Amino acid sequence: MAREFGVMVAGCLCIDIIPRFPDTGASALGEIVRPGKLVVMGPAKVSTGGPVSNTGVNLKTLGENVCFCARIGDDDFGALTLDYLKASGSADGIRVVPGDISSHTIVIAPPNIDRSFLHHPGSNNLFGPADVQQDLVERCRIFHFGYPPIMRRIYENEGEGLRDLFRIAKEAGATTSCDMSLPDPDTDGGKAPWMTILEKVLPYVDIFLPSIEEAFYAVEPEAFFKMKAEHNGAELIDHFTAADYTRIADKLLELGCKMTALKSGHRGFYFKTGSSTSFDAMGAAPPGDPDAWSERELWCPAFSAPNLASATGSGDSAIAGFLAAYLRGLSLEECLKVANCTGWQNVQELDAISGVGDWDRTAELLAQKMPMNDVRITTPGWTWSDVHELWAGPEDPLSGA
Repeated sequence: MAREFGVMVAGCLCIDIIPRFPDTGASALGEIVRPGKLVVMGPAKVSTGGPVSNTGVNLKTLGENVCFCARIGDDDFGALTLDYLKASGSADGIRVVPGDISSHTIVIAPPNIDRSFLHHPGSNNLFGPADVQQDLVERCRIFHFGYPPIMRRIYENEGEGLRDLFRIAKEAGATTSCDMSLPDPDTDGGKAPWMTILEKVLPYVDIFLPSIEEAFYAVEPEAFFKMKAEHNGAELIDHFTAADYTRIADKLLELGCKMTALKSGHRGFYFKTGSSTSFDAMGAAPPGDPDAWSERELWCPAFSAPNLASATGSGDSAIAGFLAAYLRGLSLEECLKVANCTGWQNVQELDAISGVGDWDRTAELLAQKMPMNDVRITTPGWTWSDVHELWAGPEDPLSGA
């Protein structure tokens, strides 16, 4: 059966309000915003946000036919959200619920300072399996879901809602994909038993696409908090070894997914896959060349972005690039390059959707041999491929080439 949509993108959806901060050279938010101080700002950006928008709209820009799936209220933010999405794909999967309050986020992203978010979850907390139409999923090759840790009905009861959601998608014959978010440890989502949830859910997930920190938090929470304390609460991306990536990815594959990324911001895109026999159950969009995707472990460095405007949505945009390339049947090596390129394009703009160009523009950028960040891997067995310009793990076929 032909499926008219490349991807249904479901999950968290909101309106993003992004004030434009002046470039003061500050290294901390407290140097800019203080009680009683007036800060003169540039014009704010207003756009849809969350993975439904960030991944979905960028997939549309890259040439995919997209179906959005989310829950919003019948309020002003909801109307604005719906208008934006109707211009970028099918909104047939958007459920407007009278009385719900639509989700919104204020994104605080001064130049050269890590972003912060003031987020109201609103109707995202009420989204559940009943908001997904199976007959609509049956019209999609891939079902992608994003940000379960900030959607209460999805993670409560040890993730029964998330499991049921992916069960619906698998019964509809779609290839399934899931992205995560890093929750505040003090929230209900942060306190949820994520290892138990993943044990239930990952057998129904084909492509798992968390960041390294998100995956670490989920599968090794005690080690996560210990490492956070050792580094005074700083981001941990620069403190993981390649062996850490392999260990965490192996745990995720053992839990049931067929392949997994560990997105790593400025360090790039790590990816590991299981055997080709596991791809038989991947539904409507298996890898174009299953043998070439089997038992791979690659790490593709990110492209250098010295003029970063904001990292808001960069991971979502990288996923859009990866899925668009995957649906076109590109090799794993090429998919990782496209993912890094769309992530790079994203950080050139304040918002999460206006920076990414179409497929031809993305291909043009890649053809220019964009400079890469220096990701030095000292773990024994890892090999740099001059041909593909990425690192190959000890057991990857490229390591012996």
